[in-house]
Amino acid sequence: MCGIVGIFNYVGKESLVSASTLQCMTDEIRHRGPDDSGIFVSNDRRIGLGFRRLSIVDLSMAGHQPMANSDESIWLVFNGEIYNHAEIRRELEAKGYQYRSRTDTETILYAYEEYGIDFISRLFGMFAIAIWDSRKQQILLIRDRIGIKPLYYSIHDGAVFFGSEVKSLLRHPAIIPELNQQGLFDYLTMLMTPPNETLFKNVHKLEAGCYIIVNRHGDIQRKRYWDLTHLSIPYDAHTFLDENACIHNIRSLLRDSIRLRMMSDVPFGVFLSGGIDSSLNVALMSELMARPVETFSVGYKDLAKYNELGYARKIAEQFKTNHHEIFLEEQDFINFLPRMVWHLDEPNADPVCVPMYFVSKLARDSGTIVAQVGEGSDEQFAGYHHYLREIRFYRYYYSLLPSIIKHLGYRFFHTFMPESLLADYARRASTGDASFFGGALAFSEELKAQLLTTGFQAAVQPSGRIPLHYISELNKLTDTPHSTAFLTQMIYYEFKNRLAELLLMRVDKMSMAASLEARVPFLDHRLVEFSFRIPQTLKLKNGTPKYILKKSAEGIIPNEVIYRKKQGFAAPIREWLRSGRLSKFAYERIMESALLNQDIFNQKYIIYLFERHRSGSINFDGQIWSLLIASMWYDSYFGRTA
Repeated sequence: MCGIVGIFNYVGKESLVSASTLQCMTDEIRHRGPDDSGIFVSNDRRIGLGFRRLSIVDLSMAGHQPMANSDESIWLVFNGEIYNHAEIRRELEAKGYQYRSRTDTETILYAYEEYGIDFISRLFGMFAIAIWDSRKQQILLIRDRIGIKPLYYSIHDGAVFFGSEVKSLLRHPAIIPELNQQGLFDYLTMLMTPPNETLFKNVHKLEAGCYIIVNRHGDIQRKRYWDLTHLSIPYDAHTFLDENACIHNIRSLLRDSIRLRMMSDVPFGVFLSGGIDSSLNVALMSELMARPVETFSVGYKDLAKYNELGYARKIAEQFKTNHHEIFLEEQDFINFLPRMVWHLDEPNADPVCVPMYFVSKLARDSGTIVAQVGEGSDEQFAGYHHYLREIRFYRYYYSLLPSIIKHLGYRFFHTFMPESLLADYARRASTGDASFFGGALAFSEELKAQLLTTGFQAAVQPSGRIPLHYISELNKLTDTPHSTAFLTQMIYYEFKNRLAELLLMRVDKMSMAASLEARVPFLDHRLVEFSFRIPQTLKLKNGTPKYILKKSAEGIIPNEVIYRKKQGFAAPIREWLRSGRLSKFAYERIMESALLNQDIFNQKYIIYLFERHRSGSINFDGQIWSLLIASMWYDSYFGRTA
């Protein structure tokens, strides 16, 4: 796990590329790689690459980046891990390639040299890759299939600027930060910015499963090289309808995924919440180890209802792990928030960012450098109870009711219950808007109409529109039964948006803030491709979320863990924003923020949100938290008024 930066100056403006500027850019993300750094600038100053290294595989200087092939016609910087690099290496050595290290970086370099752009399909892992090909005079930027690793870029002034984090780009004098109003509008709904967008104008994040090529003329080629509709391993169509076959394949694929993600020359462990996903990580990892698994859990000192430590301890005891715990309190949140918004680059309104950082720091302080996490399981196996609610809404309200009833329903809820979820459901059905916006939302369109000035609303487009290329890919699923099509669409949309750009960025930014590498075994692309084709009848059988994964876990972890009520990794901001110190802190930081001077927000409505939430009459914790993070982010990057 590392940090990368770079500049491709395709118009030949030499002042854009210098070793000193690249050093500033790489220094800005030293937390991503405290072990080593490197810079490369070509003689003609058309290309400059920078690198920060967190040493995981081959700890020697042989793994130093930027790395070049034998004749230095190809240069590479790479963030991530390629878990099957040893297998690819054997193929390349048989073709005559001479290795100088044991790194997966060198395998990427030679695989590109041998196979060209098609080499991506051979990689198992998480990655953000930049390859400079001097023979073709082009830069290639690649993000992994699922979007586990971020890669940001900006194209202007005759150059491509890119990096693992936006803050590294902003250290270049040619990039002046400017608020992206559409990004802010979308963030207020979805707690993050959608694919290809950030809150910085003209700064983009490369979409998961995509690459871009920029040539010496500045021509840009964008391509999606992978999608959930792909299938790397051929299966008989009946396999996905057979419960026992699904159980067998899930177990086999997950075991192999966990085995591959134990590739490391440094200590590794597991984040253990006590839920089914992290418990499976521990159980299957312990099968492969002769020593105890290192496990790490986080809890809260004063609000035990948010703790899952009892179940985590049961798993730790059963599998005889070396278990570590940390307890947080309200002041820990307040103290960390300024640092958190800096590390996030752009607002991410998931409060779990805070405990994610502290459990990462706990692991790093214990000497563990790599940790496996359970992200992605709920999305692919339909583990959220609100999926059932969304399906019922779509089936019985959105699809079946006559238009006149939908319109009357919307008028009723808009008039008498405008702040309820029902009002937003009724609006979607009445207007024909997207039936599903995502698994976690802050401000509905109804609430945003009250929060935002009319001038700001007129300058942006509605949130939640499904991009046309998503629809095109979904239409390829001709073998998907109609009765399960909506769940398939929800899962597809979640992978593209909430999972890639909220949850996985939460994991990446907060783990790297502690200089720790997080690995995600449930998001091995082979397992994702298989699970995506399992029908609703096995994912939500008898109304049981995650049914098929729970059956797959039987006999591996205790049934009391498998079938306990889902709690989820959460943070107690609801209570703290009602009467605690966090409530006062949030109010002051929002109302004093320079963001409120931009003619974007209705300040009276923000005061109303606090009053209603503090009274306990309605829960606005998600809305207030999203405003707090946006305000602190804006002041961090654009300056405070107070």
